[in-house]
Amino acid sequence: MTKLILASASPRRLELLAQIGIVPTAVVPADIDETPLRDESPRRLALRLAEQKARAIAGDHAGCFILAADTVVACGQRELGKAADADEAGKFLKLLAGRRHRVYGGICVIAPGGTVRTRVVETRVIFRRLDEGDLARYIASDEWRGKAGAYGIQGLAATFIRDIAGSYSNVVGLSLYDADAMLRGLGFWPKET
Repeated sequence: MTKLILASASPRRLELLAQIGIVPTAVVPADIDETPLRDESPRRLALRLAEQKARAIAGDHAGCFILAADTVVACGQRELGKAADADEAGKFLKLLAGRRHRVYGGICVIAPGGTVRTRVVETRVIFRRLDEGDLARYIASDEWRGKAGAYGIQGLAATFIRDIAGSYSNVVGLSLYDADAMLRGLGFWPKET
């Protein structure tokens, strides 16, 4: 069976893949600079980072499928990365409160023969208004740590979501529909159980 390497340190992506019966042979996080380029749109940033992650490890894993992804939360054209601290997390959540934002999921798959496929998945999310109590409880939970936009839809922040249009799993960290379609399109099939 052909090997699949996940180029991501995200435990959420690993859990998502397991839901659809895909267990990577190895997890090899790519060490790349994730700083947005000047005037780079959030959509383009998600795509570029996913592709750079895949290409960064592909050379060491010839003959394997490489799957990489990146998630960018954007309010307008402002990219909200992973909050550095509780103060920044609070600022991000206040910005998102009562508003619509977009979550862009960049996905890149490199097949054993070198064929590269990329895609950006867009999900629109609307937060309800948040009061100081909501913010304080969420910040105290530490669920914001390590998450784009300082929230995880699969945890306590689920109560903040008034509406979602698009892939739920994209907001968690990887659109399962798109990742599966891309892998299958390049000839990768999960091992039957």
